[in-house]
Amino acid sequence: MQKLGNYILGNWIEGDGDGQTLFNAVTGEVIAATTTKGLDFKAILEYGRNTGSSALRKMTFQQRGLMLRTLALHLQKHLDTFYAVSYKTGATKADSWVDIEGGIGNLFANASLRRKFPDESFCLDGESHILSKGGSFMGQHILVPKEGVAVHINAFNFPVWGMLEKVAVNLLAGVPALVKPASITSFLTEAVVKEIIASGILPEGALQLICGSAGDLLDHVTSQDTVTFTCSASTGLMLKSNANILRENVPFNMEADSLNCIVLGNDVTPTMPEWDIFIKEVRKEITTKAGQKCTAIRRIFVPAEKLEDVQIALGKALAQTTIGNPLNDKVRMGSLAGQSQRTEVKEQVQKLLASSQMIYGSLDSVELIDADANKGAFMGPVLLLNENPLNTTAVHEVEAFGPIATLMPYKNMDEAIHLARMGKGSLCSSIVTSNDKIAKQYVLGAANYHGRILVLNNDCAKESTGHGSPLPLLVHGGPGRAGGGEEMGGVRGIKHYMQRVAVQGSPTTITAITNVYQPGAKGIQDTVHPFRKYFEDIQIGEQIISGKRTITDADITTFANITWDHFYPHVDHTSLEGTLFKHPVAHGYLILSYAAGLFVENSAKCPVLLNYGIDELRFTKPVYAGTTMYVRFTCKEKIPQELKDESDIPKGIVKWYVEILDSNNEHLGIATILTMVAKKG
Repeated sequence: MQKLGNYILGNWIEGDGDGQTLFNAVTGEVIAATTTKGLDFKAILEYGRNTGSSALRKMTFQQRGLMLRTLALHLQKHLDTFYAVSYKTGATKADSWVDIEGGIGNLFANASLRRKFPDESFCLDGESHILSKGGSFMGQHILVPKEGVAVHINAFNFPVWGMLEKVAVNLLAGVPALVKPASITSFLTEAVVKEIIASGILPEGALQLICGSAGDLLDHVTSQDTVTFTCSASTGLMLKSNANILRENVPFNMEADSLNCIVLGNDVTPTMPEWDIFIKEVRKEITTKAGQKCTAIRRIFVPAEKLEDVQIALGKALAQTTIGNPLNDKVRMGSLAGQSQRTEVKEQVQKLLASSQMIYGSLDSVELIDADANKGAFMGPVLLLNENPLNTTAVHEVEAFGPIATLMPYKNMDEAIHLARMGKGSLCSSIVTSNDKIAKQYVLGAANYHGRILVLNNDCAKESTGHGSPLPLLVHGGPGRAGGGEEMGGVRGIKHYMQRVAVQGSPTTITAITNVYQPGAKGIQDTVHPFRKYFEDIQIGEQIISGKRTITDADITTFANITWDHFYPHVDHTSLEGTLFKHPVAHGYLILSYAAGLFVENSAKCPVLLNYGIDELRFTKPVYAGTTMYVRFTCKEKIPQELKDESDIPKGIVKWYVEILDSNNEHLGIATILTMVAKKG
């Protein structure tokens, strides 16, 4: 029998022994076997740390981001191959799209995040802090890539997305990955990894794959490694309690299956568009991926007086679901991932039936299109009813990981919030309401028990990604039963794989370490004005001290007339009593404009292409007529830009720290001004 490969130590290696047999979820045919027996997990981790980590940490965020983008573009060329394999997991074309192209979309999204980071292998975290009265001692947090491996233990329901949404983040952070997919669908993960490795886009050791048991893998992780886990709460607790993980204080991010819920607002009636939105969302969440999503809706809360109407509407909606061979165009729901999974789901439903009743569907029969119920792992949608959710625990604790959901009534919004919280922590919740006050009440009441809350109404439903769709730029996780972890989340997720360290020293030293100018650091003087220099030649800390200019009454009056800004503090000499000002004060933008006139280089055409913007502008002291001002103008940071096309001009963004000072060397204003500067050639 064919065995799946393990990509480790730079080679594809088969494990020893027969291993676990994997089956086509639709036809029941044998696909392959998977085993990791005989693999040296300690050596695998060391290879990732020594080879993959070393290569990635030498790359900058910009290089890593472009690497992810190149990989995403490459994988898009092989979609047909991936879809052909995905079908064998029981997934329809729509299910596979979420898994495959959703995973590739995560690569693109994280690749774009490179623009939020410097062209360095590390980054600053937050603002700097002056720690002494004289300003000669300061602190700055920085983030550096950990020197370990990101170990990803993934669930069976998303064999592609589950891998790519995680590795995209750790690779951008500069950390290699070891992926261990759930065995039952690992043949699809292997197919994608084969294409990734064949592309040669990732540096050696950046990605390793094991298909089969994790063996004693966790006994060899260290404090520099990170473990992420996606599956059941019980298995997660067992892994998280590993003695080595506890002893080494290994970061463990868990995303566990949870009893997610949806609430129908008590303002919604059957004549409103929100009613149809609610029914459609519930049906979609029950049937997509045959209900095998960690974010799927398991609990449905509706106003007690609308319980019967919702039951009828949901029954009609679910009856429209055609089930069978995912390759058949008429089919809208495929099979579960395998026979063992179907058996487990039925066992969980039996536990729920002890306190609930079945109002739609069957555990014993299912009508199929172009498929054999005896060979495939098929199961139809099942809707349960629990009329006493406040006095029942099973419906808030037992999850049937398939096309199963339970309908329950509530009396008022406070009770709905309480019921939602009875899940003891969920990945996500949704509320469908057209009343923003109800939405606010629910969100603030249920927020501390959920990782994500979707508010659905007619305004956003058309473009909403839906209840069960985690997004790369938002955190995915939840408290309590949901695991207490967070994945993705844009910049937040990347920081999970980096070590935060507080660096203390003089502003000049911190500037040299971070390559970002710190206020108070020694400036670099040059006889050539920095505006005469190309992007590559400008130095961080390069500084000019401008000439001086005195503000007059005429300046203030003229500026008011030119701009039409006749706000009373600038022009009224008689109404300033009780205000912050003694005399008419110069406009802040007048001061900034004069500052620009003092620091620019006016002689001729130069490499500065344009003014790109202003950040962090503050006016710190009133400026009256008679005040003499000058500018200290310092290169703070440089950010190279990519070429948009062949006709684009090579360039970068230079951030300038602008200090506007008076004759007593006191600050009148502070800003960060951005210029777009041409590169050589």
